[in-house]
Amino acid sequence: MGTQLRREGWTTLLGGDPREWLLACDEPAARWVTLAKLLDRRADDPDLIAAHAGVLADPGTRALIEKLPDWEVDNHLSGHASPGFAPNLLNLLADMGVGAGDEARVECLLDSFLDHQDPSGRFTSFGSSRASPTPGWGSLLCDTHAITEVLVRFGRAHHPAVAQALKQMAADRADTVQGPAWPCVPASGFRGPGRKGDFCPQVTLEALRTLARLPEHQGSEQAFEAARTALRAWTARSDEKPYLFGHGARFKTVKWPTFWYDVHWLLDTVSRYPRLWQGTDADPADRRAVAELVACLVAYNFDPDGTVTPRSCYQGFADHSFGQKKRPSGFATARLAVLLRRLDDLADDARVIDVARLPSSKGGTGQPVLPKHHRG
Repeated sequence: MGTQLRREGWTTLLGGDPREWLLACDEPAARWVTLAKLLDRRADDPDLIAAHAGVLADPGTRALIEKLPDWEVDNHLSGHASPGFAPNLLNLLADMGVGAGDEARVECLLDSFLDHQDPSGRFTSFGSSRASPTPGWGSLLCDTHAITEVLVRFGRAHHPAVAQALKQMAADRADTVQGPAWPCVPASGFRGPGRKGDFCPQVTLEALRTLARLPEHQGSEQAFEAARTALRAWTARSDEKPYLFGHGARFKTVKWPTFWYDVHWLLDTVSRYPRLWQGTDADPADRRAVAELVACLVAYNFDPDGTVTPRSCYQGFADHSFGQKKRPSGFATARLAVLLRRLDDLADDARVIDVARLPSSKGGTGQPVLPKHHRG
């Protein structure tokens, strides 16, 4: 391929630069992520086109597509906290390189999402709850936000139903105890865990990721302030713990495939709001917090050679490199490297952080997985 790799700051956080290894990887999704997100190849680049074709033809991709449910019939088989939840599978496929118009089965599922929307504009999913044991269509924000994000990712941002959902998403933002963010809004008589006035970390990250994908929202002051609230959950972790959302070792160790609140999801979201750490108006405390998260991402997830061997996996994905814990995963390595690159100008800040000295939320030890000479 003859690719000349320029030294970048984020690679100095690792024991080795994984890009050459990724380019030689036989995993199509890893190659696509590397070319598209780490090397910034143009859409008409022959290598990127070949990698994309490889993703679509790969048996692993085909198996994930076969997992997609019929939203009208069996969408109730998994909830939003499951990797089998249809929007979570679609986000994974998009991360792997599957795009708008690539797969008829994906497009049919997106059409089904658009067919189920409550009068307020929130998209609904089918299921039951303690408040309503009889299954029915409901619109918890952790459902509608996830659905809205994948509709945006797969090219449906300008559909009238999506526009209505985005308008309601903005209206659901509230002044919570922790700051402006998204709380859990009841649906069908059920409200999620936590105190009524608290923000919901998962719901907030889903909304912020969605808005960051839309050019018209990228400079939004409201979204930026909500991103600060999301980051505050980390900075205030020693004194406050959002119900069910801690910041100990499980938070710092990415569980694959990643779709739930952890160091990856928090960084993947706040890294889309560079005002948090860049520019003269950035709060030094916010910059420090993001750098701490970067240091934890490295210490708890990267191997000494700069690759990522998954340390925690959901069941049902053992045939994928990210679903096993015995050898480095090209896809997991590429995905986390993308995050480090997006936060490249924080490399020097992160390098001097001793993660073993960072306090965790109540119950966490704060001890890193890697040996002492590989920390921070």
